[in-house]
Amino acid sequence: MIKPIIRDIFFLSQVSEPATKQDTWVGRDLMDTLQANRDRCVGMAANMIGVNKRVIIVNVGIMDVVMYNPVITKKSMPYETEEGCLSLDGVRKTARWQNIEVEYYDAGWKKHRQEFSGLAAQIIQHESDHLEGVII
Repeated sequence: MIKPIIRDIFFLSQVSEPATKQDTWVGRDLMDTLQANRDRCVGMAANMIGVNKRVIIVNVGIMDVVMYNPVITKKSMPYETEEGCLSLDGVRKTARWQNIEVEYYDAGWKKHRQEFSGLAAQIIQHESDHLEGVII
């Protein structure tokens, strides 16, 4: 289901709760909502659609990946960049890592550990910030 984008800073600044196996519907709603906003968005966190759970979706080039309870376990090569967000107006400066490793669960609740670099790594970091209530 396509959901409206939340712009309430108070809600967005809350730390998200862990996702459970019963929260796979959140991933489906994120897929639908990202697809509806594809022209201006490459990733989303559940709080952006009004759900305070640790779920993100990230475009990694040829496909979108939904991650439940993602945790960045390694990072290297820091850099400065500017990012925008559907939930906020304008762009802001932020620090990111070129290379990261992430542990997460998929919709079947299988655990993954995967390395990402470049834009995919940047998107994961941005969406992971959302889960921590960090607003750039």
